[in-house]
Amino acid sequence: MHVDLETLATALYVKIDDTLRADPDLRPVSVPNGFTRTVSDAELITMAVMQSLLNIRSERRWIRYLGKNLRPLFPVQLSQSGYNKRLRAARPLLQYFIRHLACDTDFWFDNHWILDSTPVECGRSRPTVQRSDAAGWATYGYCASHSRFFWGLRLYLICTPTGMPIVWALADAKIGEREVVQAMLDREPELLTSRPGLLLITDKGFAAKRFEADLAERGVTLLRPNRKTEKQRPGQSLLKTVRQLIESVNDTLKGQLDLELHGGRTFDGIATRIAQRLLAMTAAIWHNHKTGQPVTRSLIAYDH
Repeated sequence: MHVDLETLATALYVKIDDTLRADPDLRPVSVPNGFTRTVSDAELITMAVMQSLLNIRSERRWIRYLGKNLRPLFPVQLSQSGYNKRLRAARPLLQYFIRHLACDTDFWFDNHWILDSTPVECGRSRPTVQRSDAAGWATYGYCASHSRFFWGLRLYLICTPTGMPIVWALADAKIGEREVVQAMLDREPELLTSRPGLLLITDKGFAAKRFEADLAERGVTLLRPNRKTEKQRPGQSLLKTVRQLIESVNDTLKGQLDLELHGGRTFDGIATRIAQRLLAMTAAIWHNHKTGQPVTRSLIAYDH
């Protein structure tokens, strides 16, 4: 089957539209005051995914691109302000469809998970830090892989080896990584109980006896690299291959979907743009899986 951005957009729109029509618990996104609904929620979410896959960060430029190149797919156009407000209001739906698409693949039942956190920078200059609406939520943190401090948040992502998101969260950069992960697992304990023998693969940053014991009580085995002062832990040969997968998922989000260049300045804006990029990656993996593509996380067919 020929795979390109339009085939993905069509398949995604049909999937979202059918789901919204069939599920009575899903309510349409409320329209901000002063706006009339001219674009359906399914069209709006499909637009957002296409924007991320085409790597067009500016919403103004994206609206111009829609009008010039994609009018056959989206005959009714939104203004930039209308698109921005509708998209921020649609954040719960973006989050819902990340999970919904993941559950529609075989990857959802994988009992091998990989976990990592990555910085999401929200500003650099001192005036930005002082005036930003994200102040109080975003804080200063340290990125060990780049040996630098940053002001912003951390994205915690638990996914399968293929990169399919299972659970994700944005957290204060100063909160301990293990504390955040425990809170994520506490929020949805059924994810662990439905997967006996689950293996969680992490880096050295998640090394702690108490954390490992807590995972063991939940029925989860932790696989991580040895620290210099530790004896040889089992499974180290497997880690050499899997660690590359973890870095590869982050590279897809940052290198191809511009996670760090999200442009958000408020709580809703930042969270929406992160969810938008995660949904774009999820949609690409979902569509590649359904169409039998050999590399499920490849975005090459959709980025032009």
